[in-house]
Amino acid sequence: MLSRTRILAFLLFISVSVISSITMTDSVYSKDNDYKNEETVNVSVYEKINPAIVLVEAQLYEGISSGTGCIINKSGIILTSSHVVENASYIEVTTSKGEIYKAELIKNDNTNGDLALLRITPKKPLPTTIKLGDSSLVKVGQKVLAIGNPFGFNGTLTTGIVSRIDYERNKIQTDAAINPGSSGGPIINANGEVIGISQSIYNPDNNKSNIGIGFAVPANEVKKLVSAYIN
Repeated sequence: MLSRTRILAFLLFISVSVISSITMTDSVYSKDNDYKNEETVNVSVYEKINPAIVLVEAQLYEGISSGTGCIINKSGIILTSSHVVENASYIEVTTSKGEIYKAELIKNDNTNGDLALLRITPKKPLPTTIKLGDSSLVKVGQKVLAIGNPFGFNGTLTTGIVSRIDYERNKIQTDAAINPGSSGGPIINANGEVIGISQSIYNPDNNKSNIGIGFAVPANEVKKLVSAYIN
C-alpha cells in the first residue's frame, strides 16, 4: 500500500498540474481574444471610415497627381492635401462606390497645413463623413490606422503606432505605411476618430516608397480650415 506521505505528494502533483494547465489555457485564450479584439477594431474602423474616403486625381502641367480625400460634408465638401491639387487645371474625385465627379478647389492652405478643400456636386447626399478627434490628446505609442490610395490601390488600410510627435513642425509621426497616393488620407485612432491627415513620407530614395517614417497634419490644425464646413 502507498504511504500517506506518497499519497499526499501525488495529490499535490496532480493539483499543481491542473492549475498550470488552466493557467496556460487562460493565457492562450487571453492572447487569442486580444488578437481577435484587435482584428475587430481594424475591421470596424475600416468599414466605418472607408466609405468617406475618395480618390483625388488632378491634372497638373507635369502630369497626373493622385492622392486621397476625406468627405467632411455630405453635400460634397472634400478635404485633401494642398500639394495634390495645387495649380491643377482639372480635378476629379472618385468615391468608394466608383462614382466620378468633377471637383472645384474652394480653399487652399499650402503653408503650414498643406491642406485643401474641394467641392463636388453629388447626385444625392454622400453616405458618411469623417469625425475629427482631438489631436492634443494623441500619445506616442498609441495604435493608429491609415486609409489611402497608395500607387492607385484604392481603399488600402495600414496599421501602426504614433512613433513621435514633432511639436516644432506641428506634425504627428507614424510608422503606419504611407506611400505616394496616400496624401490627404486619414490617420485614425482605435475609436474611429481622425487624428491627422497624411502629408508626407521620409526616406533615402527620394520619397518613392515607405520605410516607416510618415507625417500627418494634426486634426486640430485641420479643424481651423474646415470648421465652417463640417456637418
